[in-house]
Amino acid sequence: MQIEKILLLVLLCAYSIVSRAQTLGSVRGNIHFSSGEVSPALTIRLVDTSLGTVSDQAGEFTILHVPPGSYILLVTGIGYKPVQRSISVSAGQETALTIPVEEASVAMTGVTVVGRSAVQETNRQAFNVTAVDAKQLYNTTLDLAGALDRVAGIRVRESGGVGSNFNLSLNGFSGNHVRYFIDGIPMDGFGSSLQINNIPINAAERIEVYKGVVPIWLGSDALGGAINIVTGNRQRNYIDASYSYGSFNTHRSVVNAAVTSKGGLTAQISAFQNYSDNNYKVTVDAADINTGAYEPGKVVRRFHDTYHNETLIASVGVVDKRYADKLLLGITAGKNYKEIQTGARMVSVFGGWHRRGTILMPTLKYKKDDLLKGLDVTLNANYNLGREQNIDTMNVRYDWLGNYKRNGTSGERARSLYKYRNHNGLATAMVNYRLNEQQAIAVSNVFNTFDREGSDALNPTSVDRPQKTQKNVLGLGYSYNVSELWSASVFGKYITQGNVVSAAEAKATTSKLGYGVAGTYFFTKDLQLKASYELTNRMPEATEIFGDVENQEGNPSLRPEQSNNVNLGLSYNFPLTEDDRFLVTANAVYRHSTNFIYNRLNNNQSRLVADNRDGVRTVGADGEVRYSHKNRFSAGATLTYQYLQNMQQYEPGFTGVSPVYQDQMPNIPYLFGNADASLLLPDLGGKGNSLTLGYNLLYVHEFYLYWPSRGGDKLNIPQQISHDINVVYSLKNGRYNLGVEGRNIANALLYDNFSLQKPGRAFYVNLRCFFSQSNNW
Repeated sequence: MQIEKILLLVLLCAYSIVSRAQTLGSVRGNIHFSSGEVSPALTIRLVDTSLGTVSDQAGEFTILHVPPGSYILLVTGIGYKPVQRSISVSAGQETALTIPVEEASVAMTGVTVVGRSAVQETNRQAFNVTAVDAKQLYNTTLDLAGALDRVAGIRVRESGGVGSNFNLSLNGFSGNHVRYFIDGIPMDGFGSSLQINNIPINAAERIEVYKGVVPIWLGSDALGGAINIVTGNRQRNYIDASYSYGSFNTHRSVVNAAVTSKGGLTAQISAFQNYSDNNYKVTVDAADINTGAYEPGKVVRRFHDTYHNETLIASVGVVDKRYADKLLLGITAGKNYKEIQTGARMVSVFGGWHRRGTILMPTLKYKKDDLLKGLDVTLNANYNLGREQNIDTMNVRYDWLGNYKRNGTSGERARSLYKYRNHNGLATAMVNYRLNEQQAIAVSNVFNTFDREGSDALNPTSVDRPQKTQKNVLGLGYSYNVSELWSASVFGKYITQGNVVSAAEAKATTSKLGYGVAGTYFFTKDLQLKASYELTNRMPEATEIFGDVENQEGNPSLRPEQSNNVNLGLSYNFPLTEDDRFLVTANAVYRHSTNFIYNRLNNNQSRLVADNRDGVRTVGADGEVRYSHKNRFSAGATLTYQYLQNMQQYEPGFTGVSPVYQDQMPNIPYLFGNADASLLLPDLGGKGNSLTLGYNLLYVHEFYLYWPSRGGDKLNIPQQISHDINVVYSLKNGRYNLGVEGRNIANALLYDNFSLQKPGRAFYVNLRCFFSQSNNW
């Protein structure tokens, strides 16, 4: 009832100011040289107002929600002569312009950019979203997971070094509660060769983090948030290549390139490779498997943890056509190899067990804005033909000293050469219709299918039981937007899923309905309030139902989970002086989840298994403070607190109320944060050269591995503090870049999932070259 009252109050407030949006106009135009060539990325603003934008790759721009009246329109850009036009805007009408520009004959000393970047525009949405500008990290060796680990409210937990299993926690939700997308396309079914902890940061233009409520255009059944990796169109013609080498024999290389003809034919590739021995030192309680000699706290090297992956993403097609803004046919191809050093805990150690995987995925991408006036259409489809193989053929048992002895005939974990294909298919459709300048209706549909089949040469008589799922997510939404003042969205999602888990059982189908509302209000152009509510549902994933053939056991009896999510956020971005700015953001979250799916250790504590809890309640908050001086110095800090409370009153095997009822959920960090600072020294060693010095700190407060009520058995995972530094020297305005990084330079003991130790001190060097049409290549 309290939620209903809050929603009613929000709607009444929205209705009371809707009349302010009924008499607005718009300005649309095209900017080009006198030769006819387009002029992208110029700033356009209406003088003495806060209204403005930036021209796109076609030289076009649109300023919406302009009150009627007379204005001076100003066009500026580095290397261009400023242009002014007197214009008049009428109520409900569009003012169209064609504006020629000229290159400046003298060098400009500076320019004021009024239009907002894509990152800034994303952060102004009604949804609780944070956008990360990936371009600022291109000269580092970070992957996408490493970049996300610096966002308020996020904790990326990895089981080791390069290529290890990872689990991302977002405001208390983790694992499959959080969905991943590339350019709005779900990453479900991409396989082990394409995950966010093996995709380099250079593959992205920005990363959008939706905390809690997820918009319907990201069609999914996320329970607590989504990560959207936006690759974008950074340049129509460019080459971006980098190579890095560092500790533990780690190699990373990345090539991104595109070429586009004047007629709109385009070809794009993104290729990357990761390799590491991952032979870092760990501190363990070691026992010699042959003599029984026991050495607690012994420092040893990991000896069976090599990882490498190679991936190519290529597409060809057309852009900027009358029938398509983008029509691309593509292929994603890659492979990976991973040695498995430990089980779910470090007490299990292996020396031969490993995994191989491939991805071979044809893709289709289509997008057209204004297919009919006001109608935007997006279509995507892919099908993964790749294979995975679990290889466990050595009938031995290892210890942490590298010794081994014969161990029957059952392999290290379970003797296997199991080769399988998951038959993952995906099709998405999104239609958005703009009723007028303020209102829009959107419909989305996402369908995916999973059908695992395989065989084992070591067990040729074994028969696979059926492992099939099909899921469909249908979304409908309505939005109302008054530019620079407020916006609101209401939406609903209808989810159906059918599972086949036994040859003797018929297909079991489950349906769930969810809905939500999100709104934002700008008290001033710098002060923004956000609020959202959603009743959301999530179906169990195929890997939770059937297992992942590695460290995750299947659980066919899992039930769909449901959650009431409430988010409240405040952002204030204000200037202190002309050169100094502060950003302060704060977010509060409340979640009450039923049939909450979480991972626990199986009975012999060697694997994870997904299970339901009747209820979990989450209360949390996160905040960020950031200061910047011009583009020379930046510093900031984030802090996150999240309290997940077990609300399951009765447990199997216990009489009466469970001893862990209302306990804090175990093995989940509840207090963590980071801090960073960077200093830019421009024109060092020559004009167009620069030196950047950077520092990053990661802090995780100690937390329990087991239930707090278990007394001495709860075990603390200790407090962790990690310090990273980086130095980047750029030449010729970023064409050539040399970076040096030091990670965990204090060599602290860092732990993650179920006390698994992460790498110690490490150093890396990174070389990157960038050529584009704009810098005369």
